[in-house]
Amino acid sequence: MLNIFFYGTKCTQSIFTHAQKQRCLDLFLLTSIYFRLLDDVTLFAVTSCHNTDVMAEAEEDTDVTMNYHGDFEKNDQKKSRYPYCIVWTPIPILSWVLPLIGHMGICTSSGIIRDFAGSYFVSEDNMGFGRPTKYWLLDVDKVCGSGASTWDKAVYDASEEYKCRPHNLCCDNCHSHVAMALNLMRYDNSSSWNMVKLCLLCLTHGKYVSCAAFLKTWLPFLMLTGIITTFALTLNL
Repeated sequence: MLNIFFYGTKCTQSIFTHAQKQRCLDLFLLTSIYFRLLDDVTLFAVTSCHNTDVMAEAEEDTDVTMNYHGDFEKNDQKKSRYPYCIVWTPIPILSWVLPLIGHMGICTSSGIIRDFAGSYFVSEDNMGFGRPTKYWLLDVDKVCGSGASTWDKAVYDASEEYKCRPHNLCCDNCHSHVAMALNLMRYDNSSSWNMVKLCLLCLTHGKYVSCAAFLKTWLPFLMLTGIITTFALTLNL
């Protein structure tokens, strides 16, 4: 394949020296090995996560339980139930280029996800762009009011409001919907929640639901970066 590329035209022969052709060949081989290793690591990690989930389900078949002073004791990932959580999932293509940007939703006290998935549409229990890969567990005791009922009312009111709004990727989006819910419940005694603040805090406080979720978030970006780097090095040889 490389011989055809290098020797197929006189123009190509005049551009590349013999040493440069050999470097390109070596780089091509190293890149192939790199992506093969990535595939093997991904397959191993996903298989390991799947086996772990199967073993956990076989040992115990219970609903979601919550430790309010720490973390989830058992996440019901099959049903995507994350009570009192902000959840996040990557957006295809956009998150491949900018992995810190994704789709956000907020869960009710029973773990049902509500997310602003498009203009005049707030999804319920069916998150746009797939199941969450990250969650940020909030403290219900920081809600100004009567805990669960205040939380659920704020999530409901924010969702009803955003059913009447068009979606704007830059100014009024899924992060804004979550921010409104937190402002309505005055979470942490604050009414200044916004999409930038949520993006940063979710980045620092969010946890991946599994190793497969981590790979779903970062592997496309790493592969794309590897491809771009390979071509850049090839052209600059």
